[in-house]
Amino acid sequence: MAQTISALRTATTSTPIAEILQIVKEDGGVIIKNFLTKAQIDSFNAEIQGPMDALAPGSTHDNEIIAEFHGANTKRLTNLVMHSKTFRESIIDDDLVHGLLEAAFAETGTYAMTTAQVIEIGPGNKAQFLHRDLENWFPFVGMGPKGPEVAVNFLIAFTDFTDVNGATRIIPGSHKWESFEDRGTPEQTIPAEMNAGDVLFYSGKTAHGGGANRTTNQFRRGVAFAFNAGFLLGEEAYPFLIDKDIARQLPPRVQRLVGFRSQYPAGSAGLWQVNYSELGDHLKI
Repeated sequence: MAQTISALRTATTSTPIAEILQIVKEDGGVIIKNFLTKAQIDSFNAEIQGPMDALAPGSTHDNEIIAEFHGANTKRLTNLVMHSKTFRESIIDDDLVHGLLEAAFAETGTYAMTTAQVIEIGPGNKAQFLHRDLENWFPFVGMGPKGPEVAVNFLIAFTDFTDVNGATRIIPGSHKWESFEDRGTPEQTIPAEMNAGDVLFYSGKTAHGGGANRTTNQFRRGVAFAFNAGFLLGEEAYPFLIDKDIARQLPPRVQRLVGFRSQYPAGSAGLWQVNYSELGDHLKI
């Protein structure tokens, strides 16, 4: 597991999808240059600035480990489909995004977005502990590198990402380690340094974490939007079938069965949440 890669390889938006995926297969991730234009960056920032200003840094989670994972001086804005016209009409409808997803999930079929959030790391924020995105679905940790691709992530830089301002750190090759229980060490990581508009595309099997922001005045803003294999979803879309007034009459354990409460599988901080909080609280049921 010796680290031999000093910087992530790069591609462009015109690089063939097969070549991009080959880099990810070999390294675990790749930086795609100039994914967004300056105009797209400016419009997105304008659309989400109000909600970002209203958002307090830090975590609201009671669990100390999860709160540390979220970051003491980090803002996380979710529900970007509602907040940003640019996000819903341009970014997640991009042909390259869907081309990569169709190829990445070719083995298992369709895919769905599991999260989309602004992650803004402020000055003094400590490095996030290393993790793999597939840890939300713990059985795939045990499968290791032989398991299917169940999660991939896009991380767009909306400000320059540098080693000192909190660029996400990644361990190239960690997606091929025999044991996914091993998350690696900070010394094995390299920073995913990017210019604003670049995007890091990486496997859910790859160990990574947000870097420490060692500046006194820089805010590292990125947007992560991640996808999982479609087979992880339920067979019936109960929240769209069951009237909310009926759902309120159900016991909490039944509400969870039919999608009106969050899920807390082993190894996960929680799924099917709203701003990292219990769905039932949001629905007031």
